[in-house]
Amino acid sequence: MAETYFAHAYEKGIDSQPRKTNIVASLVRDRYVADAVVILEHTPRRAARAVLKAVESANANLLNNSKVSIDPKTIRIARIFVTSGTRMRRYVPASRGRALPYEKISSNIFVEVAGEEKVKKAAEKPEAKKAEAKKEKK
Repeated sequence: MAETYFAHAYEKGIDSQPRKTNIVASLVRDRYVADAVVILEHTPRRAARAVLKAVESANANLLNNSKVSIDPKTIRIARIFVTSGTRMRRYVPASRGRALPYEKISSNIFVEVAGEEKVKKAAEKPEAKKAEAKKEKK
């Protein structure tokens, strides 16, 4: 039985509100990475590029940093969630020389992927092959 391995990636300081980014993240939650990439490439929202970057980064972390060989077909998104990032306080000019405050809201994306180890098929022993060949000749 193949063992499951995990890897994760953070994307911090995304210039998109967490509420909007979470809508995109929910599209790919609990899907295989190959399917998630296709969905995100065809999603017409600005946050889709950031989520795609985080998913691909977590995928690359699993493939490159694990000590064993991972089967790319088995990699799926185990967890993905969006939290609020830092808020930058800014001011917009208003009438009569005033300045009204507003906040630029950013978000952080966490993606964890899981994949299974490639199962190597056990090679048959040469003696067993020779014995089968002798039986077929008789």
